[in-house]
Amino acid sequence: MQLATPSDGGCDVLFLAGEHSGDQHAARLAADLWAAHSDLKMAAIGGRALEQAGVQLLHDLTESSVVGLVEVLKNYGYFRELFESTLNWVVENRPKVLVLVDYPGFNLRLAKALADRGISRKGGGDVAVYQYISPQIWAWKAGRRFKMARYLDEVGAIFPFEPDCYKDTDLPVQFVGHPFADSRHQLPLRYAADAGLLLLPGSRKQAVLRIFPLMLQAWKCLDANDPLKQATVLFPSEPIREILQQAMAQAGIEDGAIQLVPAETPTAARAVLTSSGTMSLVCAMAGIPGAIVYRAHPITYWIGRRLVRIPYLGMANLILDEVMYPEFLQGAAHPKALISALHDAQSPDRIERTQKQSTQLAETLRAESGSTAVDRIFSYLVPTK
Repeated sequence: MQLATPSDGGCDVLFLAGEHSGDQHAARLAADLWAAHSDLKMAAIGGRALEQAGVQLLHDLTESSVVGLVEVLKNYGYFRELFESTLNWVVENRPKVLVLVDYPGFNLRLAKALADRGISRKGGGDVAVYQYISPQIWAWKAGRRFKMARYLDEVGAIFPFEPDCYKDTDLPVQFVGHPFADSRHQLPLRYAADAGLLLLPGSRKQAVLRIFPLMLQAWKCLDANDPLKQATVLFPSEPIREILQQAMAQAGIEDGAIQLVPAETPTAARAVLTSSGTMSLVCAMAGIPGAIVYRAHPITYWIGRRLVRIPYLGMANLILDEVMYPEFLQGAAHPKALISALHDAQSPDRIERTQKQSTQLAETLRAESGSTAVDRIFSYLVPTK
């Protein structure tokens, strides 16, 4: 696998984002970096959002996004080749700052390899390694923080409780605010009482294949005159759109019965069924009531239940420490339960409560005045005296 050389002859910042959500967060960060420092040269191993932001895309990693032990093992050869290509690219092109966006399984291995080769600052070299978005060590693999302290220069956390998770290390970790709480970046979703149902099965192929059929079963059971029968699905990429169309055909749903639109399309909804990923938090910030639907590979779920020690799967529920979105996981995700949750989401009390919770979320995720991720990254671009 051969990665392109920098198109402008140099690289100040290299982003590495392996998920669609990380790609979108990185694109917002790149736009903010350029707004503050227009002469920066940036490249990325990420996805289309970074490319659309004007960053040179060296490889689209988001198209191969997987989650879970079983799925990773199936794609081991691809990730091993990509890892070696990425490592060689950094060694040859020496970006001033490597911005790792979540994706810890790949990114922390890369940070270690760069230190072992003397390329990164932690290894005695000159490439700064900044982690934007902390891995969820508060959920599982808490011991990972010590490895991070050995190989990273700094972490920009997007949840206010995360810096405390590192207080027993010497790793600088700062809450830089969540991008969804930044008024400069308009969210694509909004609540509207006269709109229809929004279905968000996720951005990973394996997850969509398991979650979307459940959503379709619930949708098919709705009465023909139910306002929720007017449904929209957002898709993050063309491969995901094809999976959605295939699932609809297999369910006997005619073309046009459910609208498929690109994920960046401004969309209104009165209720939502969403996977537990980033888009569930977007819905929460937009004040759209609904429920979380999740189904993983049985082995992945079995392992996860034994390793992950958190009360909720959805980020809004975790941040608020209360149920904003009821969670229907694995076998609990059946049509009758989902329909009941959707109808409950239409009650005046639930709508009012969701709006209040949305406001509370925005206040919690907004950074205090001070250093931002842009400020911190730029500090590594300025030569030290």
